Amino acid sequence: MSRFSGVLQLTDLDDFITPSQECIKPVQIEKSKSSTGAKITIQDDGSYLQVETDGTTQKLQKVEISLSDCLACSGCITSAESVLVTQQSQEEILRVFEENTALKNAGKSQEAKLIVVSLSIQPILSIASRYSLPVNDCAAKLVTYFKKLGADMVIDMTVADDFALLESQREFVRRFRATESDGVKNVMPMLASSCPGWVCYAEKTHGSYILPYISTTKSPQQIMGSLIKHWVGHNLGGRSIYHVTLMPCYDKKLEAAREDFFDKETQSRDVDCVITAIELQQMLEKDGCVLENLEKSQFSQPWLLKQDTDVCPNLTRHLGSGSGGYADHIFKYAAKELFGIEVENLEYHNLRNPDFREVVLEKEGKVLLRFAIANGFRNIQNLVQKLKRGKSQYHYVEIMACPSGCLNGGAQIRPKDGTALKELTTELENLYSSLPVIKPEENKTVKELYEGWLGGMESDKCTAILHTQYHAVEKTTNALNIKW
Repeated sequence: MSRFSGVLQLTDLDDFITPSQECIKPVQIEKSKSSTGAKITIQDDGSYLQVETDGTTQKLQKVEISLSDCLACSGCITSAESVLVTQQSQEEILRVFEENTALKNAGKSQEAKLIVVSLSIQPILSIASRYSLPVNDCAAKLVTYFKKLGADMVIDMTVADDFALLESQREFVRRFRATESDGVKNVMPMLASSCPGWVCYAEKTHGSYILPYISTTKSPQQIMGSLIKHWVGHNLGGRSIYHVTLMPCYDKKLEAAREDFFDKETQSRDVDCVITAIELQQMLEKDGCVLENLEKSQFSQPWLLKQDTDVCPNLTRHLGSGSGGYADHIFKYAAKELFGIEVENLEYHNLRNPDFREVVLEKEGKVLLRFAIANGFRNIQNLVQKLKRGKSQYHYVEIMACPSGCLNGGAQIRPKDGTALKELTTELENLYSSLPVIKPEENKTVKELYEGWLGGMESDKCTAILHTQYHAVEKTTNALNIKW
């Protein structure tokens, strides 16, 4: 289900609707005559026709589900998350830009917020594909667009991606080595935590049973939020910062709104507003902005604290999936750290489908490591049921709610007319694969931030800032629930 756009859409049922596939949306259907015995057929264009017994047909209207409908439901979204109506929208970000510009024009720059926009790689690829732009040119033009709106800094999220991978690697090794005698329970498999759709599902559906298995490492979005609000804000004298992220997924709005990422002392969130590729496309079209005609600008690097550190976009990727490559990086790191084995290339084997695949490290006939990648809720549900029955053999699972992972995120730009979704996803995967590969452990900026900001890789501050916790959510009963 796509969430937090103007109109919500029910798409692939492989996506998360609610634990029992329910929705409370009551639909009033005006009928001029009885439809007893009628059949419904799906046309080539996706529309629905009701075929009566006498052969006459009637085109059925699509049901539109508004955000308020979803917020009334106790399933996928709770009423406590209604704050997103006002804080997570195109209108809100434009309002902040306009207020800031008005303050600056009135000579009150000291009252204006520092607006920082962080761009993740998946929506950049989505926009580059839609507008037929080279990836780095697209990123450079997006920098110009956001600065025209009023952004002070536009940055890419490589630093946060690297932090997330490095922390996940070390967390896995700690869990693998842990024993009851250490006072730490060896909770395996470790499950990825970067997908908020999956985390939301786990908290609201499986509660405290599944939560201990989920990695405590924050997602790149929230690591970037901590970096911008705490490190950059501190070094700018505590200046008020408004932080926007561009993401491939509506559920990132839910993640940004979590109370765990709200600073009571400053009364601000680490990420103030999340916009998606679809929403950015709508903003460009509403402004009549032709992205191809914009000049190219440079990314800011605020963590370097210098005036001449802007750099031209030179986007990179990590080994492994387009969702961040967690399984690949953790597998290679664990093989070397735990068993002294250097792994060059990982060979995954499909299980039920291409969205559920595994890789195994063996030595002398003994399985040392068994990892999996599970995308889409059908595969997630199968995995969770195996885990509950004690049938899971995995040590780590990279889990993403969307089929094909983050490159096919629910808020990525939809295919053009005549293009199949699979074709578009393949194109984005090819674009991602064409980018140069980087190793997170070789990122000098990350090394400097570990020392200068966090006080070392194993410090208490590192744990406090780069890790989080989860909370089981009690499901409330709604008397209005109507099963489809």
